Order: sequence, then C-alpha cells, then structure tokens
Amino acid sequence: MNLNQLLQEPKAIVIDVREPWEFQSGNYPNSINIPLGQVPGRIAEIKQMGDPLILVCRSGARSGMATAMLQAQGARAYNGGAWDYMPAVAIAK
Repeated sequence: MNLNQLLQEPKAIVIDVREPWEFQSGNYPNSINIPLGQVPGRIAEIKQMGDPLILVCRSGARSGMATAMLQAQGARAYNGGAWDYMPAVAIAK
C-alpha cells in the first residue's frame, strides 16, 4: 500500500515526531505533534488514536525510529519520511 492510499483511509493519523519549535515552523495539514522523546511513554495513547499511523519528521530518521517502536508494539505504523515531501492529500479529521 502506498502513502496516498494510507492517507485516504478514514482513521489515518499523521504524527509529526519533531520538536514543538520545528513543528510550529511548518507541518503537514491536520498532523499531531508528539516529539520522538515522548513516543515510548505514550505508545498506548498513540495506538488508540487511529489506524494507520503515519509518522513524519524532517528527514525520515526520527519518524523511522518512532515507526519501529510502534510496530514492535503491534501498531499499524508507517514511516512517511519528511513531512514536506508528503503527498498533497490532506486528511480531514
């Protein structure tokens, strides 16, 4: 399944794992900011947000780490890579 298809799913959630100051400088429409350092302590909360979970950051490195953490806990999570290279398909929540 490609990123466009994932973003079209009704319960898709985009989570930006950059720091708040990075998120405030620009972000994907309707994304939620949860910095990478908070992800381990919020896995249960994040898993309840929706499905699929699409993780983004500046380059794809931090979102890759967050994706691995969530997948290890059974979440349907995907690394969306850099937020500003995401498809121009805004999800409505």
